[in-house]
Amino acid sequence: MYQCHNMKFTDLLYVTFQNFNNRKSRIFFTVLGVAVANAVVLSLVSFGYGLQKNVLQNITTQESLLTFDIFPSDANLINFDQAMVNTIKGLPNIERVSAEATFQGKISFNGTISEANINVIEADFFALDGREPLAGNFFTVSDKKKMVASSLTAQLFDLTDESVIGAKMLFTIAGDGTAAKVEGERAIEERTYGADFDITGVTEGGGNTAELFIQKNDVPELVINQYQFAKVKVFDPETFESVRGELINMGFVVSSLSDVATQANKIFNAIQITLGIFGVFALIVAAIGLVNTMTISLLERTNEIGIMRAIGAAPSDIKRIFLGESVVIGFMGGVTGVAIGIAGSELLNWGFNILAATLGGDSFHLFYYPVWFVGFIVALSTAVGLLGGMWPAYRAAKMNPLQALRYK
Repeated sequence: MYQCHNMKFTDLLYVTFQNFNNRKSRIFFTVLGVAVANAVVLSLVSFGYGLQKNVLQNITTQESLLTFDIFPSDANLINFDQAMVNTIKGLPNIERVSAEATFQGKISFNGTISEANINVIEADFFALDGREPLAGNFFTVSDKKKMVASSLTAQLFDLTDESVIGAKMLFTIAGDGTAAKVEGERAIEERTYGADFDITGVTEGGGNTAELFIQKNDVPELVINQYQFAKVKVFDPETFESVRGELINMGFVVSSLSDVATQANKIFNAIQITLGIFGVFALIVAAIGLVNTMTISLLERTNEIGIMRAIGAAPSDIKRIFLGESVVIGFMGGVTGVAIGIAGSELLNWGFNILAATLGGDSFHLFYYPVWFVGFIVALSTAVGLLGGMWPAYRAAKMNPLQALRYK
């Protein structure tokens, strides 16, 4: 009859790492297999996160996520003038309203004339729109006689985004009865500006027409009877839907970048799950390899198990030795896999950035590693090690000591 004694935790660790030392090559390749599988999972999913972060950063800012785009559903029924803008500003839960009036006009520079849209806005319009300048800076409230040009405007005059900064372009606003300065009883239908204006920044333009953006305060004589478009910012996300309902009831068509961001997040979540599934298949293959390693180890150490049982080791100790080994293999594979995954991803990103620079593109970061996900990879790998070692550990614990001693 065997008297069983529970093994101390320190003894368990000693036996575990002694077994590793005796089987260095096999343990190394098993850990490497688990590590490569974890590296694949990390790289694929972090690529999905990187795409999501890059796209959302390019289309949104924190302010733009709290902002609506509104325009009249029927310009003939809704008079979207300054009085209407003031009415919207007076609604509850609305922090700011920034309207845009667009007029057809012309731009003249160095003897070249081009048709253009002249957009009259307030200084906070770009921030609410989520835009970042391509070159220079957007004007602020304190700036006077400043303009922002679209990148297409610079191209039409054979300028780069950088070289157009500081340029003085004459622009003519062609009134159509909705934008006219009244002097006595005579309406001036056209007025040329720009001799004392200079371009401070460049933004992306829309369509195939040159664009200039000017501050409303810089053209106080311009009468705006109809705005085409406005940005409406709420104080907090909780009031978002109630404000949307009020604006729709007033007859406005309402959209927001937060809607786009929500849909984009759903798409990217699906992409991340799909990429993660491909990675999990690699992890399953690694888990099978781990089970195989532990099973071979069980067969090789059958006599050793019989001796340990004979000198008083309990079945639970044998089970804990095998589980401890598989858990350590899983943990080491997780940590090593994270290191390999990040190193490989960064190397790939570096290569893509070199290619982008060669082709004249901007640098970017393809991969993003949330801290929680890195921790999840290590925890998942450890759990896979635990599960992979259960069957060999169970078989080892149930082994008859006498049969184990006789095994050859």
